[in-house]
Amino acid sequence: MHPALAEAEPTAYWLDDPTRPEPLPPLAGAAEADLVVVGGGYTGLWTALLARERFPSRSVLVLEAGRCGGEASGRNGGFASASLTHGFGNGLARWPDELETLDRLGAENLAAIGETVARFGIDCDWRLTGELSVATRPHQVDELAELSGQMRERGVGHSLLDAVGVRALLDSPTYVGGLLEPHGTALVEPARLAWGLRQACLDAGVVIHESTRVTSLDRGSTGLRVATDRGWVRAGQVALATNAFPPLLRRLSLMTVPVYDYVLMTEPLSEAQMASIGWSGREGVGDSANQFHYYRLTRDNRILWGGYDAVYHYGSRISLSLESGPTHDRLARHFFETFPQLEGVRFTHRWAGVIDTCTRFSAFFGTALGGDAAYALGYTGLGVAATRFGAQVMLDLLRGESTERTGLAMVRRKPLPFPPEPLRWAGIRMTTRSLARADANHGRRNLWLRTLDRAGLGFDS
Repeated sequence: MHPALAEAEPTAYWLDDPTRPEPLPPLAGAAEADLVVVGGGYTGLWTALLARERFPSRSVLVLEAGRCGGEASGRNGGFASASLTHGFGNGLARWPDELETLDRLGAENLAAIGETVARFGIDCDWRLTGELSVATRPHQVDELAELSGQMRERGVGHSLLDAVGVRALLDSPTYVGGLLEPHGTALVEPARLAWGLRQACLDAGVVIHESTRVTSLDRGSTGLRVATDRGWVRAGQVALATNAFPPLLRRLSLMTVPVYDYVLMTEPLSEAQMASIGWSGREGVGDSANQFHYYRLTRDNRILWGGYDAVYHYGSRISLSLESGPTHDRLARHFFETFPQLEGVRFTHRWAGVIDTCTRFSAFFGTALGGDAAYALGYTGLGVAATRFGAQVMLDLLRGESTERTGLAMVRRKPLPFPPEPLRWAGIRMTTRSLARADANHGRRNLWLRTLDRAGLGFDS
């Protein structure tokens, strides 16, 4: 193990917080609600809150297997992106005719989250910082230049930076170029955002049961029946917000796969250490490799450092035992290669979280059980903000409303599924190995990756 990890707690930094609310009681016996939301992460909490605001006469009940915000919503890097399409490039490749509309809706969605944070007084360090993409290899400079040209044609504000320009913002000897998008990204303390939404839901009259695992969903004689390990609920309608966990509908079993993402958090940096790297703009940062790192500052000047490996386990396995592994050591080495001037800094926390990825990298939506159940899944690591949009889409679908959102091709069409095992595991393994080779080979994509590109398929975190 890297010496900087010697005292790192195997706990998500954001969840290791004395302000974490006490757990809510589980379901006891039978209950009934007009709308039952399965999942107490961002998607589920936004769905419940917006449902109460849009339809105040309807009762809303949330069922969460663990504690609200305890999984991906409380473990991520805290990048809230306006993009609904997993970035400009992915949106341009898949929905070029709708991209202007998608970008506008995404910007409106991000602004609405900030307004909600302010309205409810949620203490989650919401900051509109923008995002800096850095190049560490010459071929990445060329790729950023190509992206810059596409963004310029579409009127997307940004700045293309050379090595001097990017190092003036954040100083690393590995940087050879960059692209700054000053708008469209906020940073947030993710668990505190989830806890704030949880409290807003409770204040709005939402009933929340934690430690209540849903085991099945089917239609009964008087509506939908949601069975749990603690009892059952009769529901008028159901919104599925299960992220990487089993979606309860067989039709969705191959639509996403769970991927483990690994993260480190440093101790707070001193003034001298901060001066050695700059970063006065406090932008969220991501590098431009296929196997990429993402990093950001916290309010007390710690550096969150995550990414690189996106690990899939055979059979879509999810287990606490998978939250530690060699990736933490690899991340620590990469950190000091990027910032050698920070040698001696220690990591206080190391953790992992499981996210849901789909083959088009962005959320998809739909209904089941005669339109009385809706789902939003597949955010692929960029769902902190997009989950609010997903909640709105589900509520539109459940009401049968024709809206600007439901008319989008992104909403009407679904990604191609992953193959069943063992082809799924073999295909993902081949893809991750090919991506690593491309990073090492000046960005050249082999036949396998080019074939996936032509088919509009991929694997990412």
